Amino acid sequence: MTIQRLGVCGAGMMGSEIALVFALADVKVRLMDASQEYVDKAMAKLEKTLDSGIGRGFFAEEDKPRALANIETFTDVSTYGDCDLVIEAITEDQEAKGALYKELDKVCKKDAIIASNTSSISISVLASYFSEERQGNFLGLHFFSPVSRMKLVEVISGMDSDPEVVKRATAMVELPGKTPIQVKDVVGFAVNRILFAMWDEAIRLVEEGAATPADIDTGCRLGLGHPVGPFELMDNITIDLTLKVSQILEDAYGDRMHTRPTIKQLHAAGRLGRRYGRGWYRYQDGKRVD
Repeated sequence: MTIQRLGVCGAGMMGSEIALVFALADVKVRLMDASQEYVDKAMAKLEKTLDSGIGRGFFAEEDKPRALANIETFTDVSTYGDCDLVIEAITEDQEAKGALYKELDKVCKKDAIIASNTSSISISVLASYFSEERQGNFLGLHFFSPVSRMKLVEVISGMDSDPEVVKRATAMVELPGKTPIQVKDVVGFAVNRILFAMWDEAIRLVEEGAATPADIDTGCRLGLGHPVGPFELMDNITIDLTLKVSQILEDAYGDRMHTRPTIKQLHAAGRLGRRYGRGWYRYQDGKRVD
C-alpha cells in the first residue's frame, strides 16, 4: 500500500521515531509539535539515533541524508490536508488527544486514514471526538519503543472502523518493515495488559523486600530472555507514562490492574526515569550509575 505523504502529530520519542522509520522507507513525512523548539530537538535526536545506528550496523551511511531529507517539521496541522495517513503520538491524555482530533477533522482530506498511537485508551472512545463521517477512517496503530528497533505494531479497530480502512492501514505499517497484529478494542489492548500485569508482580516483589530491582531485571533478562528488565524499561519510557497507563488500566479493570504505591511515590518525588536522572535507578548523562 503506497503512502504519498504521512503526517505525524507529536515529536517526542515515539512520534519522532515513527516519522523516522517511514522516512527511511522513502515516505514524505510531516512532523509537528507545539513549538519549533520541540521539533528542532526531535530532529537533533533523530540525527543521533541514525549516527548510533550506523555505528552499530542498524543503518547504512546513505540512510541518514535520505531519511532526514524526507522529514519536514511544522508547529501546527494546517498543512496536513493532503496526507494519506496521519498518526497521532502525543501525550497519553484523552482530552489532549480529543482537542487535536477536532483540528484534524477540519483539515484532513475525506479519505485520509487517521490513527492513534495510544498504548491504552479505547479507540472507540477516542473516535467520538471526530465527526460521525470521519469515525470509519479512524483506528489505533500502537507502535513500540524504540520504534526504530521494535518490529511490532498493534492494529486496533474501533466500533466503527471500516474493515477496508483497517486492511489498508495494516498494509501501510508493513511498508517500513513492521509486523502488525490485530487486537480488539479493549483498554490496554494485548501487549500492555500482559506487560503491566508482569510489572505489578515485579513491583510487589520489591515492596515485599523479596528481591531488588537490579536482581529482578537480571532475572528477566537471563531467565526469560527479555532484552531489558521491567525496572529498566519503566525508567526508559518514564515513570510519568507508566503511572498514566497504570491508572487507565486500573480504572478499566479494578484491582486486576492496581497501581502500585511505589510508582505513585516515585512520580510524586519527581523520580521520573532515565532522562530525568533518577527513577528506579540513578543516571548521569543518560547512563546508569548504580
